[in-house]
Amino acid sequence: MKIAVKLNGRNREWEAAPGATLLSVLRDGPQEPRMTSVKRGCETGDCGACTVLLDGQPVNSCVVAAARAHGHAVTTIEGLLGDPLMTMLQAALVEHAAVQCGYCSPGMLVSLYHLLRECRAAGTTPDDHAIREALTGNLCRCTGYVKPVAAAAAVAAALAAMRSTEAGAR
Repeated sequence: MKIAVKLNGRNREWEAAPGATLLSVLRDGPQEPRMTSVKRGCETGDCGACTVLLDGQPVNSCVVAAARAHGHAVTTIEGLLGDPLMTMLQAALVEHAAVQCGYCSPGMLVSLYHLLRECRAAGTTPDDHAIREALTGNLCRCTGYVKPVAAAAAVAAALAAMRSTEAGAR
């Protein structure tokens, strides 16, 4: 079956077997380059290593039928590289030593990016509880979540300071 998507801002068409998952098409499909940041983990929707944005919402691509993505926008971490918010988030994860083996990092980054983008749009700042909630679907066996939460909180605080400065300039 033919599937047309907007992948990381570019129109793409794929041939996918019936029943193929979005994960399998992104990682192993015919498109070049393959989206290797989308990790194959549990394949049951439990670990979050395969998290992507589907029309701006985080989903576990291992449990999303590729056909469901037809006509929709799919964003992987490759599509977020260079985005100022993603750049801040990546730098904070490094600064807070929140990356260890790195297997979960792409999915975790996509989930945190979504949270921080939504909060920025709403003019709110997420607290530690909201950050932990955003990471609920991302299993990490290395970090214990303390450092990734601290990194996301640091970015949230920086965004709040930027908002405050912008408001003061008006």
